Amino acid sequence: MRGFSFERLFAVLAKEFIQMRRDRLTAAMVLGVPVLQLMLFGFAINLNPKNLPTAIAIDDPGRFGRSVVAAMVNSSYFQIVEQTNSPAHARRLLDEGKVTFVVEIPVDFTRSIVRGSQPPLVIEADATDPAAGSYALAAFNTLATSALRDDLVGPLAARAQGPPPFQLITHLLYNPESNTQYNIVPGLLAVILTMTMVLLTCLALTRERERGTYENLLAMPATPLEIMLGKIGPNILIGAIQSGVILLMARYVFDVPMLGSLTILSLGLGVYIVALLAVGYTFSTIAENQLQAMQMTVFFLLPSILLSGFAFPFAGMPKWAQWLGEILPATHFLRIVRGVMLKGNGWAETWPETWPLLIFLLTVMTLAVARFRRTLD
Repeated sequence: MRGFSFERLFAVLAKEFIQMRRDRLTAAMVLGVPVLQLMLFGFAINLNPKNLPTAIAIDDPGRFGRSVVAAMVNSSYFQIVEQTNSPAHARRLLDEGKVTFVVEIPVDFTRSIVRGSQPPLVIEADATDPAAGSYALAAFNTLATSALRDDLVGPLAARAQGPPPFQLITHLLYNPESNTQYNIVPGLLAVILTMTMVLLTCLALTRERERGTYENLLAMPATPLEIMLGKIGPNILIGAIQSGVILLMARYVFDVPMLGSLTILSLGLGVYIVALLAVGYTFSTIAENQLQAMQMTVFFLLPSILLSGFAFPFAGMPKWAQWLGEILPATHFLRIVRGVMLKGNGWAETWPETWPLLIFLLTVMTLAVARFRRTLD
């Protein structure tokens, strides 16, 4: 048996360093993933979201109503994106996911306070993500006790030191019990599909190259588009089976409601699955081996979890992170699946999130076809 040789050891080490230097994509991933994690967790993640979009349904232009609105803005938790005198219109904004809160200031709000009665002040919150608005609701309860103290002067001064001169009513919509399973389980549908669909298709061409069957694929009289559709076709069935299992467990194991149309959800699922498969196929045209394919899948999965609104409140992220999140298909599908299952959204509410998925799908498919190589080089 040969003894230990430093010369042979250094030869193996030199060979490995040369191989690492040549594998530039892996080296980039080794540096890129930690940097991405630091950027996302350090700058983008915020468990105490502020400037949450809020609609005001105000039928009383009096000074007390204006003071309540001003106190909300000064708290920095609420960003008034629209004021209307129609509670129905404000509720529609809530259904469509354009706002997180709706505050209703009723008719004769100011007059009722002056007369000594306690008019209702209603705040409705989108509770599909219980964590997103919990701090804002707590802040609203606090500011309600102090919002009118500077206005309660003269004959009303005695009421400034007591409880609020109105009835604060809080409605948690779509998930009144703040059940986190209602938020997490539908979101897992998006995350699981992202992981499996991208990985399965990402290995499609790289496996052919490693097994030496890529030459046979190139010899076929098929266009790049036909090859791509043939590669991702079987995985659509796998995605459909996975989706069915997850939805059945969501309904009968976790008791997540299905208030909307299963047909609308299925259409959104179909577009989302094909979009993810197209992403994986595009990665497979870049990766040289299966290791690189898996690394690229992780690189895509990480922001899909952190920037889509699945793990952390979307509205709490800085604007640049929200812009990046809007590019990801998981962001739009999360809104579709939660809207259909928890809000009962129809086609009118889901279409604003469906067309970005279609644009993403067409863009990625075009890129994949353009990158397909007809040679082994």
